[in-house]
Amino acid sequence: MPDSTNLASVLTRISSDASDLHHALCVHPASHGASTLAARITDAQQLADTALRLYLTLSPQASRPSPTDLLLLHQVAQIAKAAQDAAAEMTAALARGVENERRQAGATSGRVVLIGPTPQQFIKSAADLLDHIASLCHAISRDRPESSCH
Repeated sequence: MPDSTNLASVLTRISSDASDLHHALCVHPASHGASTLAARITDAQQLADTALRLYLTLSPQASRPSPTDLLLLHQVAQIAKAAQDAAAEMTAALARGVENERRQAGATSGRVVLIGPTPQQFIKSAADLLDHIASLCHAISRDRPESSCH
């Protein structure tokens, strides 16, 4: 395994980035525009990339990893998955928002049928996934006290 200082700093960055992205989604909802949401999707993808790079750094270290090492790999993989899933939920919100705008623009009557779930529901799901990243980080911290993250 890499030294615990490097592991701790990467986990701290992941946790901090997830928290910042969660805050941005909750404070500034997707209604602020498609380009803002697209930037947040990119941020989530970068978060997943960081977690996957950490996974790659951790995985080749031992030919026969211990159960503790396997647990760490599993938790890091779950962080990457949560970040990827959050990006997917935000992408779905973006697509749904555009679809709903298209329907409204093409409506010949005042009544428009919008399809659900709403973009806001997708955003809420993404925020929940980003919250889960902090939980996973704290689980690593609990299991490996030398790898604390904030």
